[in-house]
Amino acid sequence: MIAELEKILYDDGGGFRASYIKESGSLWHFHPEYELIINIKCNGTRIVGDSVELFDQYDMVLIAGNIPHCWNYYRNDNALPDKHGIVVNFKLSSLGETLLSQHELHSLKELLNDAERCIAFSIEDAKEAEKYFIRMVNNKGIDKLIDFFNIIKILCSSEKKGFLCSENYKLAYDERGNKKMNDVYTYIRENYFKPISLQKISKVAKMNPMAFSRFFKKSCGACFVEYLNRVRTNKACYLLRETEYHVHDIAMECGFASISNFNKQFRKAEGIAPREYRARLK
Repeated sequence: MIAELEKILYDDGGGFRASYIKESGSLWHFHPEYELIINIKCNGTRIVGDSVELFDQYDMVLIAGNIPHCWNYYRNDNALPDKHGIVVNFKLSSLGETLLSQHELHSLKELLNDAERCIAFSIEDAKEAEKYFIRMVNNKGIDKLIDFFNIIKILCSSEKKGFLCSENYKLAYDERGNKKMNDVYTYIRENYFKPISLQKISKVAKMNPMAFSRFFKKSCGACFVEYLNRVRTNKACYLLRETEYHVHDIAMECGFASISNFNKQFRKAEGIAPREYRARLK
């Protein structure tokens, strides 16, 4: 598997598409359109650019064009809830530089520029915007556009938002380089619970270990081991929260070689020990 260029289809011939999420979202992909997504009923791990984070209900994110991303949903009985999320895609050209240059839309222009690092919004913002997402799915024409700008108004006035991608992350799409990173990200997602050495992951990228280390740090903004530990820790957070598995079993299932290493890496990422993390949720 490699990242795919997703072609966004606009059924009504317009520049704004809104639809319920039907697929699992686990495919590592990109597209030139901006993406605004709200997950209403699901949780899991969200990977956007060089960001790997847990997400829960009412997770709302704005992603600029051509930034690779995917959502790995945690399922109950191997199924996802119906209408668990809504995705909105739009072209920058549909807004136009002339419109964006107007003083009244200065905050929107800033928002779109900030989206190059991808933005996550608060649960409160997501709940306020939910009704407009639903209306966008059902409406057409000017009503659909009004719903879109109502969402944008919430995003622009948000006081609780944060960047997902690091300052070092800069998208520069190159077919060969991007394919290498896509292969690496996919391999990590599918094998994080197994031992993954630098030599092994370097072979996935078809590079020698030293060159791969430099390439990964430049592309991701973090070294390979840091990234891998973050993926494993995020999965551990989910298991600590959603299951009654023993901490030792969680450590093994998430790919940590020992309980001591698990405790060390978990504390480094979350600031507290795994058992304390679980206790705080009860």
